[in-house]
Amino acid sequence: MEELRNYTQERLRSEHSLFFAVVRQAEELDDLRFRLSGLALHLEADATQEIGRKSANLVARIQDCSRALRNILKERSDRLAGFSLVRAIRDIGAGRRRGDLTPAFLAELHHIFLGIQGKGPIRALDDIHLSSVEHLHGREAAIARSAQLDELRLEVDRRIAGFAPGFTVEAVAERARNRERILAHFGGSPADWQDWRWQIKHIVRSRRKLGELIELTEEQEEALKLARKNRLPFGITPYYLSLMDREPGRRDAAIRAQVLPTLDYVEKVIATSDSSSLDFMGEEDTSPFELITRRYPAILILKPFNTCPQICIYCQRNWEIDDVMAVSAYAGRDKVNAAIDWIRDHPAIHEVLVTGGDPLGMSDATLDHVLSRLAAIDSVERIRIGTRTPVTMPMRITDRLVAMLGRYRRPGRREIAVTTHVQHPYEVTPELTAAVDRIRRQGIGVYNQLVYTFFVSRRFEASALRRCLRLAGIDPYYTFNTKGKDETNAFRVPIARLLQEQMEEARLLPGLERTDEAVFNVPRQGKNYLKSKGHRDLLSILPDGSRVYEFHPWERGISRSTGTYVYHDVPILDYLARLELIGEDVADYDTIWFYY
Repeated sequence: MEELRNYTQERLRSEHSLFFAVVRQAEELDDLRFRLSGLALHLEADATQEIGRKSANLVARIQDCSRALRNILKERSDRLAGFSLVRAIRDIGAGRRRGDLTPAFLAELHHIFLGIQGKGPIRALDDIHLSSVEHLHGREAAIARSAQLDELRLEVDRRIAGFAPGFTVEAVAERARNRERILAHFGGSPADWQDWRWQIKHIVRSRRKLGELIELTEEQEEALKLARKNRLPFGITPYYLSLMDREPGRRDAAIRAQVLPTLDYVEKVIATSDSSSLDFMGEEDTSPFELITRRYPAILILKPFNTCPQICIYCQRNWEIDDVMAVSAYAGRDKVNAAIDWIRDHPAIHEVLVTGGDPLGMSDATLDHVLSRLAAIDSVERIRIGTRTPVTMPMRITDRLVAMLGRYRRPGRREIAVTTHVQHPYEVTPELTAAVDRIRRQGIGVYNQLVYTFFVSRRFEASALRRCLRLAGIDPYYTFNTKGKDETNAFRVPIARLLQEQMEEARLLPGLERTDEAVFNVPRQGKNYLKSKGHRDLLSILPDGSRVYEFHPWERGISRSTGTYVYHDVPILDYLARLELIGEDVADYDTIWFYY
């Protein structure tokens, strides 16, 4: 831990004399902006001319770091971020003590300067990734290359194997023991377990009941006690509870994190007097009609049911939910019909995502009514069901339900799709796989949206999930950067880590396993594709080490801009410190600093 904090102003000046010589030459801030930008451009130009002698990855790093530095030196960036980074650089160069500048801030500057000079660690596994075989030709070269590919993939397999899926023999046996214990507690039978209505009836809603079935940490006990006292929505299905290990550990950490609130989360939600201020995505400003959210030209969200069999802690809509499976959750036929009539009156809409809440918490008859009315609209070409029940309550995916969904599929005319949310390999069970198979046999595609939280962000953890998803019949679709809600700080991961994961880990997977897209969901605007550097700019680095990004709207370049969004990220050094606390070798993440 001490090594992580070993960033000082003296070290910065000593190790980057090239930059601070320029700093000392400048008389005014504008002059310093000009000189440092010029130096960055000069080093970038030199690197571009040396492609061939330098690796393409290294040249790309130099270009990325140069672009980042030149942008954060702009006066406009100071204004939008509310902090002058160029003034901080000048003060460091002059030897002025700045008590506000943390090691996390100094670490960011250190790595930007390092990257512009083409220095720093190489990417994960680059040391075994297809080293040169230029002296060989033909079959001999192909054999040498194939041996390197074997070595590379075997190392990937070794890393992925560290994250056990829920369909291993050991996991299946443990979940069977858990199931028997839970059934005995509730006086249920194996037949009851397979009945989704029994599962809903026996949702665990209290701290006391949960503590009788699994061991809780002291913080989890305190957080749940406070949450229930203040009527925060909470509940776990018996099935999902069976996926948790009896004793808390690293293996089920991601599963527990889904539903067990942290104390910080509970305290911050309670302190927020106006529930609408928890609406991070600004859905109130993108709802042209009750029950509808619309951010894009051809697709909208329909929300007929505002609860779920189980509440995800970091859900963007849990601020709307009164409680798990609340009796008042269904909006009512009149309101639902009015919303669907609004869709009919807007033929630009070609896809409807039915979500909420979880629409599969409704009865078959109620869901059938919603789907039949949507299917009667000629302009609707795709109906998508957003649901987590295959993960939290797979017995809900009955033959009757999937047959009903299949009736609305018209090849060449109308697609029916299911989007779910599998968060970790430990959730991929035989029951989930069977439920997905029942859906797919109706010709309905199943897609996954992963939320990239701290609890799934270790090296190759998301890769292990994607591999399991494909084997279960689910297509990786989106990987969402965790939203920047204050109450979910325990879940947040720097954008740089998600970019690192996409470029260094996901790139080593077969094509069908790595088909998901990394996105940042911008409030009031929609998805911003993180792989596209043109969709965002690094504005600044704050004294606490937080990067400040400016996100551009998705329609930039198509129509007039609707304004940008300024976002304060998680300090990278703080994230690495958390990884170290759970036993990770943070040296394995060294290149995270070079992703912007």
